[in-house]
Amino acid sequence: MKKPFIIFYALIIYAVSELVWWGYMLIKLQPERIGMILGEGSMFALILVVGAYSLHASINKERKLQEQKKNFLLSVTHELKSPLASIKILLQTIQKRNLTREQLLDFVSKSLLDVERLDDMVENMLLASKIDNRSYSFPKASFNLSVLVDSIVNRLQITKCDCNQQIIDAEIEPKIEITGDKFALTSVVTNLIENAVKYSSPCSAVGVKLFSKDDKVYLEVADQGIGIADNEKTRIFDKFYRVGSEDTRNTKGTGLGLYIVKEVLDKHHASIRVRDNRPEGSVFEVVFGLT
Repeated sequence: MKKPFIIFYALIIYAVSELVWWGYMLIKLQPERIGMILGEGSMFALILVVGAYSLHASINKERKLQEQKKNFLLSVTHELKSPLASIKILLQTIQKRNLTREQLLDFVSKSLLDVERLDDMVENMLLASKIDNRSYSFPKASFNLSVLVDSIVNRLQITKCDCNQQIIDAEIEPKIEITGDKFALTSVVTNLIENAVKYSSPCSAVGVKLFSKDDKVYLEVADQGIGIADNEKTRIFDKFYRVGSEDTRNTKGTGLGLYIVKEVLDKHHASIRVRDNRPEGSVFEVVFGLT
């Protein structure tokens, strides 16, 4: 048990003991006023219990937040080290070896992918910070969501397995126009697809669908990964929240992606829900109203 909690409980026990002692002494000295003493004592005890519970909840919430921030810093460190190490090795290889043009282009392409990964992470942290500080205005304009989703799918599309299977299977209805913050919604689509790829096993397909129906626009991102327990489905949108700890978790992440997704969609009066995929995995469904 942490030292602050030991002190907290010691003070509560001391206060209750004093209350009982002084109540006993008053009743002993003035037995005719036992009703008033018990009534006022009970009210005081009730206020003390409610206050103690509220204080305990606040301390516990703060402790959990500090633990989440610690995990966030650990995860950011891991997220930064991996692409930086990859870029460093690729550039050192280019510098020290006489590569063919094809090899050089391949190494440059891989380096750029790692740079884009770093850029996405920095943009996420900056956007989350602006959302928290209420300094981001979410400027809205009409744009083609179909083109946006298609470009993100193409950028994140990778091949796995011996057969070079493309793991993102996209069905995008053309010419879907919406009004919104293109920059923030780019982060939404990117985070949803990256999460689906990240939590899927190798060679598992990730489905991306964009379509309109009944004056609404639907974006669905489905994976065949580890799935999400029912009791986690609402908490995954909390800031820094990730299942497990950084010491035992195998997948990378900062705990900001889905928090940003929910905050941005709320500003666009759009909804998001997660449901189980069949036979395994999860489906994230975003719904925009065309009003």
